[in-house]
Amino acid sequence: MIYTEFAKFYDDLFDATLYDRWADYVVESAQQMNQAPSDLKILDLACGTGRLAVKLAKLGFQVTGADLSEDMLTIAEQRTREANVDVPFIQTDMRTLDGLDQYDLITCFDDSLNYLIDENDLSAAFTVVNDHLNPEGLFLFDMITPYQVMEVYPGYMYNYRSEDAAFMWTSYEGDFAPMAIEHELNFFQYNADKDAYDAYNEIHQERVYDWQDIHDRLIDAKFSLVIPRTDFGHGKFETHTKRWFFKASK
Repeated sequence: MIYTEFAKFYDDLFDATLYDRWADYVVESAQQMNQAPSDLKILDLACGTGRLAVKLAKLGFQVTGADLSEDMLTIAEQRTREANVDVPFIQTDMRTLDGLDQYDLITCFDDSLNYLIDENDLSAAFTVVNDHLNPEGLFLFDMITPYQVMEVYPGYMYNYRSEDAAFMWTSYEGDFAPMAIEHELNFFQYNADKDAYDAYNEIHQERVYDWQDIHDRLIDAKFSLVIPRTDFGHGKFETHTKRWFFKASK
């Protein structure tokens, strides 16, 4: 799934404070590795517009960002220049990770793995992540839960309007996979040259997996230990929650 016009809207609309919480989770997890941040190589997988990668680079980590979307990476590269940090960005598919190095810690947040609709694609992503981790490396990621998709999202609506733009987000239960959700995103951006609004539409599809399935696929991918949590890694694991956080050790 490739973001197009959504990239700029996503960057403007997303709650930036969530990246502070993701960064805290990474820092706390990295501390158990008993190395200085400058000695740790981190891959931020599905990095989007680079907000988390830039935050981690400012904290002294060696960070690389990877994403499938060229549009997202264009904004990410601009953000690194403005922040005056060195973060290389690579366009790649999380199912293959072509062109990437070995890392001490790999992250994949904001339910990016839920966009892998085919269960074989999820297993492939887990396997290649393990292949790109150094010995005793960590994989940190989050995924939305069956509760989020079956109880919260169906019928969900969000509307936003500014002086020159508008955004409408509606979610529906999907029939393309088990426990699936479809998000219809409509954007309207004022075009001064035409004195009219340009309209864009995107459909995003996500699938959720139950806890046991995620755990078993990680073990099959040769991870030695899987720790599930909630609340950005601070809450105990429970099924009746919107998002799970996972720490998998190689």
